[in-house]
Amino acid sequence: MPRKIEFKTAGSPTVLQAVAFDRPRLGPGEVWLEHAAIGVNYLDVTQRSGAIPIPLPGGLGLEAAGVVAEIGEGVENVKVGDRVVYALGPIGAYADARVYPAERLIKLPDDLSFADAAAVFFKGLTAQYLIKSTYPVTRGTTILLYGAAGALGQILAGWANSIGARVIGVVSSSESIERARKAGSAEVLIWNDELPRAVHDLTGRGVDVVYDGVGKMTFAASLDSLRPRGTMVSIGASSGAPDPVSPGLLNAKGSLFLTRPGLAAHIGDIDEYRERAADLFAAVSLASITPRIWKSYPLADVASAHADIESRRAQGAIVLATR
Repeated sequence: MPRKIEFKTAGSPTVLQAVAFDRPRLGPGEVWLEHAAIGVNYLDVTQRSGAIPIPLPGGLGLEAAGVVAEIGEGVENVKVGDRVVYALGPIGAYADARVYPAERLIKLPDDLSFADAAAVFFKGLTAQYLIKSTYPVTRGTTILLYGAAGALGQILAGWANSIGARVIGVVSSSESIERARKAGSAEVLIWNDELPRAVHDLTGRGVDVVYDGVGKMTFAASLDSLRPRGTMVSIGASSGAPDPVSPGLLNAKGSLFLTRPGLAAHIGDIDEYRERAADLFAAVSLASITPRIWKSYPLADVASAHADIESRRAQGAIVLATR
């Protein structure tokens, strides 16, 4: 019998339990997908902890790669045996296999492994919309990027660097500096309250765009690091949600732009989803993005994967293997 990860109440990683389940019947437009590799994302951690509530009891996971094993009525975009990957809901990717909507499946390039696909797809799509849509990054763009040595930061920095942007990475400790540099950051700063001064010393006027996934602790410093009419992109809140911002403050600091984008709004439309996925795969093929798997765990050991992310031990992407 296939297994899936479930939890009944929000809490620590130990709430996650592997349970066997019966294979359900397929409905129209659905496939039975046998997973080979499952991506683990910070969003999963926040849903498990209760920081972002989801219906319980239930499962977790929004990204996986595998093989189509059966197709339901009306499915035309994939066939049995196809290698595919997906991102976003319905939640439940933490499983050996699952029922999934066929239209949300993206066929994998022949030279991209299941593990690399699971490591890069969700995070790569996020990086894609951030540098192509939220703020169109071009040659000469100057970026301030928090978490530059993390899984998402390494992808975004490398991709932006390949375009010709200057990436100033921010890390939490000296141990992460070299990893951030190797990923594509031209300069790397260790976070402290004097960050805006250091940014202005490097740039002379501030950066064009800030990608800030930390939130409350860094928000004010991020605004102060921007040039006039620069763009503040809030992409997470690992330190807590930022305080409300008055529109007048954005004007006083130089007519700044502020946005809080999310992946669902950028890949909800099927055609847009496929276009962004094709752009991502092209970037991988050109080595603008390099999948970096820090560690792979068996599905049943998912609690260790979550603990690594929560404790900030992870130095790159983590995937779960089903076989």
